[in-house]
Amino acid sequence: MKLSGLLHRSRPELPGLTGPVRTDRRTEALLRRLKPGDIVVLDQVDLDRATADALVAARVAAVVNAAPSISGRFPNLGPQVLVEAGVPLVDDCGADLMRAVKDGAKVRLHDGVLYSGEQPLGEGRVQTEDTVADALDEAKSGLTHQLEAFAANTIEFMRRERSLLLDGHGVPEVDVPLDGRHVLVVAAGFEHTRVLKRLRAYIKEYRPVLIGVGAGADALMNAKYKPDLIVADPSEVSNQALTSGADVVVPAFPDGHAPGLHRVQDLGASAVTFPSMANPEDLALLLAHHHGAAMIVTVGLSASMAEFLDRGRSGSNASTFLTRLQAGGSLVDGALIAQMYRSRSSFAPLLLLVVAAIVAVVVAVMVSGAGPAVLEWARGLLETVRSWFPA
Repeated sequence: MKLSGLLHRSRPELPGLTGPVRTDRRTEALLRRLKPGDIVVLDQVDLDRATADALVAARVAAVVNAAPSISGRFPNLGPQVLVEAGVPLVDDCGADLMRAVKDGAKVRLHDGVLYSGEQPLGEGRVQTEDTVADALDEAKSGLTHQLEAFAANTIEFMRRERSLLLDGHGVPEVDVPLDGRHVLVVAAGFEHTRVLKRLRAYIKEYRPVLIGVGAGADALMNAKYKPDLIVADPSEVSNQALTSGADVVVPAFPDGHAPGLHRVQDLGASAVTFPSMANPEDLALLLAHHHGAAMIVTVGLSASMAEFLDRGRSGSNASTFLTRLQAGGSLVDGALIAQMYRSRSSFAPLLLLVVAAIVAVVVAVMVSGAGPAVLEWARGLLETVRSWFPA
């Protein structure tokens, strides 16, 4: 008995990272279940930046991708985000990995091999900053083909959905008044949490209608805001958000079929469908625009061609360019609004600093006996400083 215990204690620890594994073929559902220290197993070709940002924010121990994280079609940004944040990335492990891994089991990752105990479950390519940089350089050659596909899909979307784009035909009615109001549309995209936090002063002053797109609804809830509208496949949103009292708009296929609608109904919440080929982000923008929003502020939405392609869904992005063209001058990036409020808020500390300096000088001179003259000078200076700031 003693010998057995001695042998057990002297057995060397197996090398590598160990932790519970979290896996799901649906990336959005997977991201909602992550905890610090998890080893994530997913199956996503061309890992996008939004997913990588969420993985880093969840403080996962490592990411194992059954698919190539950079296929070479275009320079997607997710792998670079992971390796720069120090998150180990192993990819191209093969489709069998998803069947071999059991969610919640303890696994070990070492030299590109994922183990259960000493049993290998799958092996892939270990990505580093150098290998990712090389792959991104090679992938730039694929941009031409992606742009051509993007343009073709955009033309096809215009042909099928021009009545929606131009006249708002098919836009559902909602109970939330939008006409003439500011609208804040939040999606779970690049730096959405940071930008949303910086918009606190804007939200307090203008009380915009809050629209959560997909996981953006939960981002609003996490920031202590209640969304007024949710535009999403219900499978991508928590029960807490769906039952928060927000109007729910469920994207539907052009024939009217809306996957996930039953989930909202099972929760006892009401929902309307929005049949269209457009992606949920664009449906939210069209909803706000055609209901007369005075200004539409966006957080986490794709803002550049690189970001559109980084999402790796050129077909679903076909509506993006035309939607933003239709929304026109009412569309504003939330980061710009946040920057304006940051500049405005800097005046108060500056004024306080100037006043404190004047008080210190006045007190010092009063003690020295030159009080009346200096007091008159300080009063004039204070009036001058006050005129610099708007009332």
